[in-house]
Amino acid sequence: MARNHDIGFAAVARRAGVSTATVSNTLNRPEIVSEKTRERVLAAIAELDFVPNRAAATLRQGNSRLLGLVVPDIENPFYAAITRGVTEAAEENDYTVALCVTDDDAAKEIRQYQHLAGLRAAGALVVAVSADASRLSQLRMVGTRLVLIDRVWDTHDGCSVAVDDVLGGHLAAEHLLATRGDDLLLVNGPLSIPQCADRRTGARGAMAERGLDPNRLVEFEVEEMTVEAGRVAGRSLARRGVPRGIFCTNDLLAVGVIRGLAEEGIRVPEDVAVVGYGDLSVGLSALTTVLQPKVEFGRAAVALLLDELRADEHHEHSSTLFAPELIIRESAPAGR
Repeated sequence: MARNHDIGFAAVARRAGVSTATVSNTLNRPEIVSEKTRERVLAAIAELDFVPNRAAATLRQGNSRLLGLVVPDIENPFYAAITRGVTEAAEENDYTVALCVTDDDAAKEIRQYQHLAGLRAAGALVVAVSADASRLSQLRMVGTRLVLIDRVWDTHDGCSVAVDDVLGGHLAAEHLLATRGDDLLLVNGPLSIPQCADRRTGARGAMAERGLDPNRLVEFEVEEMTVEAGRVAGRSLARRGVPRGIFCTNDLLAVGVIRGLAEEGIRVPEDVAVVGYGDLSVGLSALTTVLQPKVEFGRAAVALLLDELRADEHHEHSSTLFAPELIIRESAPAGR
């Protein structure tokens, strides 16, 4: 269906029951608009099939060889590796990639979506702060195809590439339970992050399989999954007594925990075994970790997106779910 470039902000404002200034702010300064109002405006935009003027200009010209890549943090080795996979696969298929970094900020994420919509990107690969439909509609409303990376859709509205994080959490916890007994602690990020919740579910499942009460899993939650947050957690754990096994839900946390433990005189693996997640190569080659195929994530996401771009209207969305692999190294050896 052809997009309507004649409808203006006033029509959207009437439909949403807001002012034209609120419509403008929703599209240009979404952080100052309440979530409820934003959703109402975005719904009106979708109902009226409205494209902002800046997108309309490029829509007439077309930009069919441009793909957007939206990531939270380019300095994180996990996202850097995904970026490499995306750019390699895009170049092989004669596409250019526009990189957008959100800094884990929901408002900035929306602005990046609007930027890609304005560029009229043919498709977007999104490592989302959230998979909130009202945010992703910023791209949907101008026909941009989407593939989520490291996250499956809450609904069946698009293709996705992810790893089985429940299985990954199970592998990490099972290894520690088998080698260090049932004295297990989980260092995790906020459970509002789906990957954190899934890895926790896997760890609890490993305990249940061994006949242990999952509620006995001791948990230490940090606000940010960074090396520094892990270091602070490690020092705190050392002062109150460490368990025999620690599972950190990403490698940055694991590296930090090991540093914090060392500062308090706790040795790894002699006193405690530590397992990370991601295999990020972040300066600790001896780290036992769960491997995620990061470059392959990016390449698989591009393949799904290009399949959708080349398909007719009967395209069926699909998800590629990679199996994680436990990589055993010195921080949590196989022997007790």
